[in-house]
Amino acid sequence: MASNDSDRAGVLVFGLGRFGSALADTLDSMDVEVLAVERDPAVVELWSKRIPCVEANGADPRALEQIGAADFAAAVVGVGTSLEASVLITGNLVDVGIPEIWAKATSVEHKRILERIGAHHVVLPESDAGARVAHSVGGRMLDYIEIEDGFTIIKMRPPRETHSFTLDKLDLKGKYGVHVIGVKRAGEEFEYATPETLVGPEDLLVVAGEGELLERFAQRP
Repeated sequence: MASNDSDRAGVLVFGLGRFGSALADTLDSMDVEVLAVERDPAVVELWSKRIPCVEANGADPRALEQIGAADFAAAVVGVGTSLEASVLITGNLVDVGIPEIWAKATSVEHKRILERIGAHHVVLPESDAGARVAHSVGGRMLDYIEIEDGFTIIKMRPPRETHSFTLDKLDLKGKYGVHVIGVKRAGEEFEYATPETLVGPEDLLVVAGEGELLERFAQRP
């Protein structure tokens, strides 16, 4: 077993279904050290030419020992077809002491179980995607990421009242409780916001704050 967290590296991905395979393939394309773990030999054969993968059953603690799971910095449990397998794999990773465990849930109840047994982050892919679309429909919001405990970051078009004003003149924090992190102008690089930043009608704003306040701000004409 790795002596401490600084000795760990790479990401284990359990399950090569649509979620797990997309995740592992993306991590590999980003040059992140990744090892996919899949129990179906046909699926392993299919993906072995594209990403590092191994045939193993993560629900078996001995399999985790054989693949050196304790040496990885993070793990993602992408198994969604079997609640039992998802829970067993997550529990085994907790026992191994993986510093960052992400797990896919298929229901709110499944999410609650995974959190109780020690998963650090649990995602509901379909629900999360639906929520992001819902937040974007009908307003100026283009993207929505909830970080934690209501703190959210959005990308949005600027309301008319902000056009051609600098951020210090607008005082968006005082008026609406939101904070502009940066501005992206067409054809230019992202620019971190300063009090002197001028907001143009075609700009994209990156704004942070409490979710409800951001939604209200993004709905302004």
